[in-house]
Amino acid sequence: MNVLKIPLVDWGNGVIMIGVFALVVIILIVVIISFMSQGKNKDK
Repeated sequence: MNVLKIPLVDWGNGVIMIGVFALVVIILIVVIISFMSQGKNKDK
């Protein structure tokens, strides 16, 4: 039986993609919070 030497998961690429996704989510949360705080200031 031959040992399968091909990696089934590319951890380097996966970690980079998860990091980019987390960065995008954080940016979206900051933008939404800034829009909410600007709306409250206009109502006063």
